[in-house]
Amino acid sequence: MKDTGKIINSKVLVTGGAGFIGSNLIETLIQQNNTIVCLDNFATGKKENISAFLSNPNFHFIEGDIRDIEACRKAVANVDLVLHQAALGSVPRSLKDPKTTNDVNVGGFVNMLFTAKDAGIKRFVYASSSSVYGDSPDLPKVEEKIGTPLSPYAVSKLTNEIYAQNFSKVYGIETMGLRYFNVFGKRQDPNGVYAAVIPKFIGLLLKGESPVIYGDGSSSRDFTYVENVVQANQLASIVSNKDALNTVYNIAYGESTTLIALFNLLQNELCKSYPEIKKIKVEFAKQRDGDIKHSMASIAKVSKLLGYHPKYDITAGLKQALVWYLNDAKFFDTKNV
Repeated sequence: MKDTGKIINSKVLVTGGAGFIGSNLIETLIQQNNTIVCLDNFATGKKENISAFLSNPNFHFIEGDIRDIEACRKAVANVDLVLHQAALGSVPRSLKDPKTTNDVNVGGFVNMLFTAKDAGIKRFVYASSSSVYGDSPDLPKVEEKIGTPLSPYAVSKLTNEIYAQNFSKVYGIETMGLRYFNVFGKRQDPNGVYAAVIPKFIGLLLKGESPVIYGDGSSSRDFTYVENVVQANQLASIVSNKDALNTVYNIAYGESTTLIALFNLLQNELCKSYPEIKKIKVEFAKQRDGDIKHSMASIAKVSKLLGYHPKYDITAGLKQALVWYLNDAKFFDTKNV
């Protein structure tokens, strides 16, 4: 791997590779002459997300669970780098079932770190989350100042960061945590009770149904297009500056958008193809437990130390994502609008 801003000519393990972010990483890395090992148990990932790669001789799939240490050992064998994306997401799911969230996100994370260390892998880049900022009211969010986590999911991601720092200090493995802020893009599933807000809104609007906003619509998020996340993973993987290692970074665009503004953006874009969507009104419901009111990242640290400069703001990202949802997504048999 040369310091080109890209991972090239390497053997890379992507855990959770059949998921939304993992499959986008694989798509890019395959194109850059890398050999990919994908570990996934399809708990939340989908076979169709990796179907295009299965015939590629540089893609190797292992169906397995990160809670199974033998599966982890098999996956890390002879790889140069780990991009750890596997996790059980969703704040509401973690509130309903904290044990499974902990088993996967903490137990599975330690399995991956430990087996990577044993395999002699030098660098371990992992997905953290903006949820670790918890009840901190500060905006923008700065890496060195967090609050109290508001959900078991947030606790699990903060615990990942602590374990990574410990393994770096005790065992010498280089770790880089990427705190993702509300990532969206192609292959993000709009179905299910735990679907992320953007694909869920798109799915409902295309079915002619009203999206639900929890709260009054003024809650805001730093929505981050998936290609920005792919860029960040590559930069974290190839950086040679020692000051940039063994720490955590915000991965975001650096601007916030309210949920009602998001609804208006999506409605306006979809109306270009389906004018009937203009008639749909949003519905409001009680704010959910564990939800953060406002979230916006400072990207000063990641820009300085990794050279991260996101290319897609929310408008540009939505336009790219909607091309996929309208033309390639398999989630909708018919459009009801």
